[in-house]
Formats: sequence, structure tokens, C-alpha cells
Amino acid sequence: MTPTLVVTATELQGDRVVLRDEAYRHLFRARRLGREDRLRLTDGAGRARFAAIAELDRRQAVLRLLGPAPANDPRRRVTLLVATPRPERAAWLVEKATELGVAAIGFLASSRSVREIDAKGLARLQRVAVAALEQCGGASLPRLSGPHRSVELPALLAGTRGYVLDPAATTPLPVADADPVTVLVGPEGGWAADELAALGELSFGGLPVAAAGGELAAAAVRGASLGSRILRVETAAVAAAALLLASR
Repeated sequence: MTPTLVVTATELQGDRVVLRDEAYRHLFRARRLGREDRLRLTDGAGRARFAAIAELDRRQAVLRLLGPAPANDPRRRVTLLVATPRPERAAWLVEKATELGVAAIGFLASSRSVREIDAKGLARLQRVAVAALEQCGGASLPRLSGPHRSVELPALLAGTRGYVLDPAATTPLPVADADPVTVLVGPEGGWAADELAALGELSFGGLPVAAAGGELAAAAVRGASLGSRILRVETAAVAAAALLLASR
């Protein structure tokens, strides 16, 4: 597989890219690429080009940009809105979701979350996403954001089909259509009453999202099941993304 490297959009629009420091060491010392090897460069926003090694010495490499390269991105847009897990679990979630081709990951502030995400945490997760994209050969980085409050949900769900994962729901997560999908994954202790009320405000005709035998009632955000087992936040999010993206 042709090695992939994430570069800036400006670099991808030129005809030469110079690699130094960490990128140079990773490709030409750790991975031991040679003059005959080609690379695939992406700006992380869906654009990718092939590149050949024009110059190589002990400190830097000069790449000559070639024609377009395949994006290898899924057609379906899947967004995950996830109650913030612990940092190591959030990193695992971002890594695997990036590999699958998730378009965006928003971290939700919840009364039962273990903590909230901050700017430093998002920057760390962005580095995880870059490494995962280079490993899997995609072209689009997921948009990472948060912490989001319940009042932001209408804007976050705009233009998509919204589903709340609920182990008591009787309807499985629908995977057949190609519409953009947003999946909400609550904290492991479950949504608090006021958070369910906020979800209720998103329902059609003002009908509340209420428990009916444990199942979230039909609404603009609908309850959906991944099975009867209780999954950790990051496991549920990645399982849902895999089902939605693999079906396309």
C-alpha cells in the first residue's frame, strides 16, 4: 500500500513539498522509504495526490506532486455525538472512527460523563486522528468538537437522521439507506432525566421522547438498538459507525 501523509492544503496545491523533522524521520528512517517509492498526500479534507521523491538527503526529502489519488472515503456521512469517555478511551474511539471514515465526532457534556473535553484534549485527539488517517489511507479527517451542551443538539442534528442508542429499543439501527446519520451515544450510566427532556424537545410535533418499556419513542431522534448487551461508550460508537459505513 502506498504510504499516506497528511499535509496542509497549501502544500497540496503546489508542485513541490519539502519534508523535514518528524515526517522525514517517520517515512525515511522508521519506514525506510527509498528514492523509487511513491507517496500519497492528503490535506485531510478529502483531496489527495500522488507524489514522487525528487530529492533525498540525510535531513530532508523533496517530493514532486503528481496527479490525483483516490480519496478512499465512504460516501455516507456519519456523525457521532458521544458522552465524553476517559482520555484513553476517547483516543481509541477517535482512532477507530477515523479508520472507518466517520465524518465528525462531537463530545457531549453529560451529568454522568466521567469528564469534559477541553482544547488541549481535542488537540491531542486531532494528532491521533492524523496518525490513523495516514495508517488507513483515507483522505478526510473527522471534525472533532466539544464539549457540546444539550441546547446545541438541534444544530448538531440539522440535515441528518438522528438516532439515540438504547439497549432496550426494539428497532435495530437502520443501515440500508444512504442519508446522513447522526448517532448519539449516552454515558455508561444512562441519560439523566433532564437530558432526556432535552432530547424530547427535538421530537416531531412537540411530542416528548419518553420511555415506553425502556424504548425511546419515535421522534426526530429515534431510539435504536445494537443488541441487548450493555456496551461501553466507545464500543457502542465504533460498532454503530461500522454498521452504518460497511453497509454502503
